[in-house]
Amino acid sequence: MTLMQVEVLSCVRHPNIVLLLGACPEYGCLVYEYMANGSLDDCLLRRGNTPPLSWQQRFCIAAEIGTGLLFLHQAKPEPLVHRDLKPGNILLDRNYVSKISDVGLARLVPPSVNNAATQYLMTATAGTFCYIDPEYQQTGMLGIKSDIYSLGIVFLQMITGRPPMGLIHNVERAIEKGTFAEMLDRDVPDWPVEEALNFAKLALKCAELRRKDRPDLGKVILPELQRLRELTEGSVPNLVYGGSTGNSPNQSTTSTIVS
Repeated sequence: MTLMQVEVLSCVRHPNIVLLLGACPEYGCLVYEYMANGSLDDCLLRRGNTPPLSWQQRFCIAAEIGTGLLFLHQAKPEPLVHRDLKPGNILLDRNYVSKISDVGLARLVPPSVNNAATQYLMTATAGTFCYIDPEYQQTGMLGIKSDIYSLGIVFLQMITGRPPMGLIHNVERAIEKGTFAEMLDRDVPDWPVEEALNFAKLALKCAELRRKDRPDLGKVILPELQRLRELTEGSVPNLVYGGSTGNSPNQSTTSTIVS
């Protein structure tokens, strides 16, 4: 990462983006704010014997991730494509508000190629196997919908608690066979199965192989995430909109990188 990128990313401010405090170029490391509950990956796998995330928390976290990601994609003056979205890069604070981390891999996409239909040629791909957009991996063509594929895989993991390898196929097959309920994370005893199924279908659309078949984050994905999060109202009021720090997806998420 260049010094310019560090300077730009350190100015990004959003309740669902981990704050980049600084960098140590001598050792090639970035310094982020402390997140007390570790990563989403830790919580899904219950490392350290942590209590399982409820379905209400998972729906709230999904909406927060989507909101933070849209913030990056609508950044001004240049959009940011994360390129390595995965449960390990989604961190949870002491109130289980989720924030996207490792934005250090994000790519500043020139304004002339910042829309979903246009792609930007990269000479080397970045990301994590199973989460990388197949088109990006094969062609090096980067676009904001590259992150949507990763988002779909993350969502599938959030409702199943399973590893990403082969997860798309397994969920699709379970839906076709009418056994989807068996795919749900068993650590959660009270899943609203129909709503979880709707969430899974949205995740599968996000994880379409062809970028053009993936839904728009702001127009399609976030409204559905908002609807799912509203199901949690009344049952866990402290989690709605991530407590006092979260933003509703209905609020404006267009970002301006401050200087």
